Amino acid sequence: MDLGPDTVAVVTGGGSGIGLALAHAFAAAGCSVVLADVQQDAVEAAAEVGAHGVDTLSVVTDVSKSDQVDAVATATMERFGAVHVVCNNAGVSGAGDPWVGPIEGWEWVIGVNFWGVVHGIRAFLPHIVMSGGGHIVNTASILGIFPGTGGAYDASKHAVVAVTEGLYHSLGAAGLPIGVSCLCPGWVRTGIGESERNWPAELGDLPLPNAAQTITRDHVRRAVAEGAQPGEVADAVLDAIRTDRYWVFPSTEFLEVAVERFHSIAEQRNPGPAAQLPGMPPRSQIMAEVMAAMNVPE
Repeated sequence: MDLGPDTVAVVTGGGSGIGLALAHAFAAAGCSVVLADVQQDAVEAAAEVGAHGVDTLSVVTDVSKSDQVDAVATATMERFGAVHVVCNNAGVSGAGDPWVGPIEGWEWVIGVNFWGVVHGIRAFLPHIVMSGGGHIVNTASILGIFPGTGGAYDASKHAVVAVTEGLYHSLGAAGLPIGVSCLCPGWVRTGIGESERNWPAELGDLPLPNAAQTITRDHVRRAVAEGAQPGEVADAVLDAIRTDRYWVFPSTEFLEVAVERFHSIAEQRNPGPAAQLPGMPPRSQIMAEVMAAMNVPE
């Protein structure tokens, strides 16, 4: 589809990282832009997006709450009278041990990463249909293609991949002029590693990480700091919208690991962790650091 002055684009998680880069990219293309974000100060980024000379709307939104996402849809239609592109992009990395820590850690991640996407689809799809068609982009992750690094996060992103593909098939079968894309980024220079800053007070105390998470988190933060620029990801997304492409892999170096996983599934082999993920130290090094931190003798 074409993007321009007649296009209204909505971005959740639009106050920072990939979301803010998407907002800038849509604005640079001449689109009107709606930014939804849980952080008030981040939502104020709409002012800089408006510097492109386009109309913007910002709404403080917790995407895990269906009524709040519905409110964004209502505000969008009241302001612009139409909506064409929706990027369900808001996400958090997780908190606490997934297996023995508080269940609230799961509730938070699944609430934002999974339900946020579902709420976004359900709130905006009827309006996109009535607006004559458009495109929906759901942000999953390369970890939605192969699991094994973080229980709740990986599960939420696998669910997003499944939901997005299901939506793609459903809209195609219905003959609706609405494209669908599944964004699976790798390491990107965003603040997702510090997403605990948005831990909801209603869920109680922030769960503490276990030893393995503490060690891994430091390596992940370095990988993120050395990752792709959010603008590169946004450019890939806009290209996918314009060319009606489903899969969006801004960092193709992860695909080899994902393909190997599917080969192992075809051969019915038991799951095995990758010896090394792109941007990370060898697994053996990480495990040695974890054992040392736990004072486990070699």
